[in-house]
Amino acid sequence: MITSVFKKSTPLNLFLVVFLILFFFLTYQFQDLSWTNSAISIVQKSGLFVLLIGSVFITNFVAKKNGLSKDSGYTIFFYLLFLLFFPSLLNNMNLILSNFFILLALRRLLSLQSLKASKEKIFDASLWIFLAALFDFWCILYIILVFISIIFHVAKDYRNWVLPLIAFFAVGIISLGFSLISNNDILGHITKNATFNFNIDYFTNTYQNIAFSIYLTVALFFVISMFVSLSSRSLLLHSSFKKIIASFFIGIVIFAISSNKSNDLLIYTIAPLSIMATSHIEMKQLQLRQEMVLGVLVFCSLFVFFSQL
Repeated sequence: MITSVFKKSTPLNLFLVVFLILFFFLTYQFQDLSWTNSAISIVQKSGLFVLLIGSVFITNFVAKKNGLSKDSGYTIFFYLLFLLFFPSLLNNMNLILSNFFILLALRRLLSLQSLKASKEKIFDASLWIFLAALFDFWCILYIILVFISIIFHVAKDYRNWVLPLIAFFAVGIISLGFSLISNNDILGHITKNATFNFNIDYFTNTYQNIAFSIYLTVALFFVISMFVSLSSRSLLLHSSFKKIIASFFIGIVIFAISSNKSNDLLIYTIAPLSIMATSHIEMKQLQLRQEMVLGVLVFCSLFVFFSQL
């Protein structure tokens, strides 16, 4: 049943996913209605929702444009399901915004395979990553993905290796200028967040622990499937899938080392995991097996979402 709805990408299943994201978003926000008393808070909540929808559609665009998925609606559906594992994320403007920038960077890096306007794409991707780092410092690790992309496609031109440094100085100058004008201590904010913490003892209740455990189990399943099936995929797609895998593991590293640790930090793994999950479900296999995978995931997502409210 689920496979029949999302097997083809149609306006209907796009609308369905947007409606469901709105439903779960409002379900979480309506736990505390104090934000409805302020016009600024209402605008902020609306902006959060727009960024979430934008993230979903960028992920879907990246998957389809680069041939990482067929013409299906699975990617946006998986994004929704994985998002439900971390309901508190729906209130975290910094992480949603930084993840949005990372997705914009990933979009440029995956399109680098065409070798058209490669310098512009490298600079743009680096710029988005450094902007993301202003909101969550350890996003700066995604610059590794830029250099991986350069190695895959345009390593011979030395100028490509310098472009990330130029983007770094551009963001630095703009940030310092904004800091002086607005009297915001951006350097202090960055320094405060540029710390390590490898401990995983932040759980405030058992259900957060359950959500974390189930999510990692699901992620392990799809990552292993990706590694096993990679050799059977078109050679043209290997570099793109490797970037997706690298993006996922960079997200895991960010979660592992961040000092302000929470399940919300796994947001950086949602987009690449959605693409890998789509790749798995689109493989030739019995429809019953597809339905079982999706059914179990839907049940787990709904259970951990409502249990954490």
